[in-house]
Amino acid sequence: MLEVAGLECIRGDRRLFSGLEFSLDSGELLYLHGHNGSGKTTLLRAICGLIAPSHGEVLWKGQNIRRQRDDFAAEVVYIGHKNGIKDDLTGTENLRIACKLDGISLSEPEAWQALETIGLRGHEDLPTRVLSQGQKRRVSLARLLVNRSPLWILDEPFTALDKAAVELLQSVIREHVANGGMVILTTHQEVDLTAGQVKRLQLGWKREGDV
Repeated sequence: MLEVAGLECIRGDRRLFSGLEFSLDSGELLYLHGHNGSGKTTLLRAICGLIAPSHGEVLWKGQNIRRQRDDFAAEVVYIGHKNGIKDDLTGTENLRIACKLDGISLSEPEAWQALETIGLRGHEDLPTRVLSQGQKRRVSLARLLVNRSPLWILDEPFTALDKAAVELLQSVIREHVANGGMVILTTHQEVDLTAGQVKRLQLGWKREGDV
């Protein structure tokens, strides 16, 4: 379903990685490892089509993603290490706008329900500027509860979450993979995501078992 072929990315005068190749199919999860500055976020953004690699290509269903921008965008969810929400809008408003951009029709009651499920009961109608970092992260991650895109690309999704939220997000990711979805994620935290086929990719240096 997803193939990365001969990918190279350069930042400034530094080559982050080159000749990178891997594939991901239904029911698979890829852990992306690497020290700070190794290019993890750059790679995720290149896979999403948000930046162009200096060499190589990303294929979705056998075709370069740049030749099918709209179709690919409808089948991928990207949540970066920044939350990507508007501080002046409520959690409900942020979620509904994000869903609209994803091509999903989400009613206000459905948005309230998703935010309650993610642990924001009582905070759904507050401007997100008054929320804690963990609560803001939950607003961003609520997209995963209502989006059925097959490919999820998550950059440090567990950052700022408390134990209950970490456990909930783990279960959401496991269910997505178990249902045939695909996930690529980075995380510095110890999490349990053993559902489906797990792959690992190390940027910067390799260890036994890395692809």
